[in-house]
Amino acid sequence: MRKVALLLIVLLGVAHFATVSRCEDVIHVKLKRPDDEDDGAEVKEENGVLILTDSNYDTFIEGKDTVLVEFYAPWYSQRKFTFAPEYERIAQTLKDNDPPIPVAKVDATVASELAKRFEVSGYPTIKILKKGEPVDYDGERTEKAIVDRMKEVAQPDWKPPPEVTLVLTKDNFDETVNKADIILVEFYAPWCGHCKRLAPEYEKAAKELSQRSPPIPLAKVDATVENDIATRFGVTGYPTLKIFRKGKVFDYNGPREKYGIVDYMSEQAGPPTKQVQAVKQVQELIKDGDDAIIVGIFSSEQDAAYEIFLEACNTLREDFTFRHSFSSEVAKLLKAKPGQVVIVQPEKFHSKYEPASHTLTVKDSTSVSEVQEFFKKHVIPLVGQRKPSNDAKRYTKRPLVVVYYGVDFSFDYKKATQYWRSKVLEVAKDFPEYTFAIADEEDYSEELKSLGLSESGEEVNVGLLAEGNKKFAMEPEEFQSEVLHDFVMAFKKGKLKPIIKSQPVPKSNKGPVKVVVGKTFDEIVMDTQKDVLIEFYAPWCGHCKKLEPDYLALGKKYKGEKNLVIAKMDSTANDVPNESYKVEGFPTIYFAPSNSKQSPVKFEGGDRTVEGLSKFLEKHATKLSQKRDEL
Repeated sequence: MRKVALLLIVLLGVAHFATVSRCEDVIHVKLKRPDDEDDGAEVKEENGVLILTDSNYDTFIEGKDTVLVEFYAPWYSQRKFTFAPEYERIAQTLKDNDPPIPVAKVDATVASELAKRFEVSGYPTIKILKKGEPVDYDGERTEKAIVDRMKEVAQPDWKPPPEVTLVLTKDNFDETVNKADIILVEFYAPWCGHCKRLAPEYEKAAKELSQRSPPIPLAKVDATVENDIATRFGVTGYPTLKIFRKGKVFDYNGPREKYGIVDYMSEQAGPPTKQVQAVKQVQELIKDGDDAIIVGIFSSEQDAAYEIFLEACNTLREDFTFRHSFSSEVAKLLKAKPGQVVIVQPEKFHSKYEPASHTLTVKDSTSVSEVQEFFKKHVIPLVGQRKPSNDAKRYTKRPLVVVYYGVDFSFDYKKATQYWRSKVLEVAKDFPEYTFAIADEEDYSEELKSLGLSESGEEVNVGLLAEGNKKFAMEPEEFQSEVLHDFVMAFKKGKLKPIIKSQPVPKSNKGPVKVVVGKTFDEIVMDTQKDVLIEFYAPWCGHCKKLEPDYLALGKKYKGEKNLVIAKMDSTANDVPNESYKVEGFPTIYFAPSNSKQSPVKFEGGDRTVEGLSKFLEKHATKLSQKRDEL
């Protein structure tokens, strides 16, 4: 009996040993008491790759020297069949490294907090974590490239390379920008979220542009520290980017990601004007062009007029296409002499009511601004074509008379297009103070709808866009020059009523927050007897919905103020009939002082609480009867 008992004890011991031995092959083990709750901090493993989540990431990363992390989306099929197997091989290779390097992955569609923290916008996104700090990986997505990079970063003495972006302060700013042929400068604030998002893209662009020949430097200025520099260049928001050429400042209007910055700055580094050597080049532009052809004629690059021309072009290089020539043949074609700038309209915009070209002689005494004014004055023909591509550059001046129809300058439709245009020309010549244009009705279907002309039934329709965002529509009838002339003359005499998109006027409007519609904007907001705080909102806007209770509380707080109005307007359903109140996002808030209705103060602060809005309101109020602490 003793022998049997002893044998059982031995067998149980062997079984226990075998179980423990097998446990070494189990992927993860976590001992828990029955009453333990799963805190989500457990790190699981799948095919050698660790799985990180919002709840276990920080605990896992803490104390780790180097970690490779992939952010992925399960629905991204290309990753599943191509990169996922490669990534698992990478995990196995780095696991065998001495010391081992952890390889992890994050489902960015589930771990939304991590995806937001690391600003993941595409899949897969690879990040290297060095002592918890992210290091971007821009190399090839192959096992060899990634493993080599990881081994390099994992070295004990590895440090991230110094920033290529120059840091400018009051001690080196002027010297740096004055010497540079071209340099891009970012004015930022350390707390600014947009600046933080731009930072890695800006540094990547700086690195690439530094390798260009010649290099294009990128720099940054902490505007919260170097306040004098920021003020000097009119910096009011962050980030603000400026281009400097030998100390002269120009606005940066390009993209804000690596490749966009690189392409834009590479183009900006080139000359603002292209040289034409053959007569045929100019002839083709005149025959087939869509925009005015601006050509400077000079004797050589040493010509003083050429230097003035270049400087004038630099500021306007995004709005105009410039060319120059040293050819006597090109000069002969344009009937110009060295030192002159010629503007020629494309052939399709020629008319008997205007010269085919305009010429400016550039003398030593000619200022850059004079040359630029010449460009702006003559770039538009008497009746040109307004298009979405040139609208913001050519047709911002008001009043603007627009004639809408099927505009098509191709061979089959050119005759019909010019037929209607000729009728517009007959009227345009009599109103030189107004701008006239034709426009394809399909390009401006929404504008026609806002004018009430989308269902007019007429082949040709007419709208007039005036200052203050006011717009007028010509009554639909058969289009003739005389009818157009009468319409424009009626506008000139003030006999037309503007078209205003508006919701119905509220029957009762006695609440703490007044409802403004298109038809009541002037009556309520532009009332010179009252200060008005107005919020422009969109019903679908999440930020607007979040603001609503605070804005209502604000209205209740100041309800006793007879000369102060807290108001709101649905900008998606109503026109804002005053261009001083520009709405480019939601919510947009303006304070319209009783004594300065045409110069409202825009609320730029981030604190849209009752307290934050109260401070803003009271700072600019002109009619407040009670002190803050009395309210």
